[in-house]
Amino acid sequence: MFFQPNERVCLFIDGASLYSASRHLGFDVDYRNLLAFFRSKCHVIRAYYYSAILESEEYSPLKPLTDWLVYNGYFLVTKTAREFVDQNGRRRVKGSMDIELAVDMMEMASKIDHAVLFSGDADFRRLLESVQRQGVRTSVISSVRTTPPLIGDDLRRQADQFIDLADIAPQFTRRQAESRTVRQQQNPVRHPADQLSELDHSD
Repeated sequence: MFFQPNERVCLFIDGASLYSASRHLGFDVDYRNLLAFFRSKCHVIRAYYYSAILESEEYSPLKPLTDWLVYNGYFLVTKTAREFVDQNGRRRVKGSMDIELAVDMMEMASKIDHAVLFSGDADFRRLLESVQRQGVRTSVISSVRTTPPLIGDDLRRQADQFIDLADIAPQFTRRQAESRTVRQQQNPVRHPADQLSELDHSD
């Protein structure tokens, strides 16, 4: 993994995508350690975290996490997700954050040297191409160690650097041996919203 200590880096974390990838790989993300890991490698000027919140909930299970992120170095971007029933009668959630993420990356391009995208969505290929033309290096973090792979080939080829989440996960994985008491003391540092793990990313 190639990062320069003095380069200005911005993290763009699609919360639902990272949560889904970590679940597929069998670990929980410790967001405190994730940010500390990247700060040890480079100059992180901002870490965006994108999350959709169900409009039908009086209290979202995401709220403890999002509250914690705001006070611990992350820049939170949220919007209301809409719940619906598809033609097969299955409960679905529509809450893509693609536009919000793309706008922020475009706006930050002139202020950073390196953009790090936590997503495998091939729709972001053109976004990376655009910021690369502005002189920004790009890294994409997802995984090819699942069946099927979680990253589109087009996105992987476009990025200057592909980092498999499985390779760096030990740096910010919550240890399975930790007791419930320790987890509660450090809560929230992982994604609690199972119902958002299957977001419908269609517009």
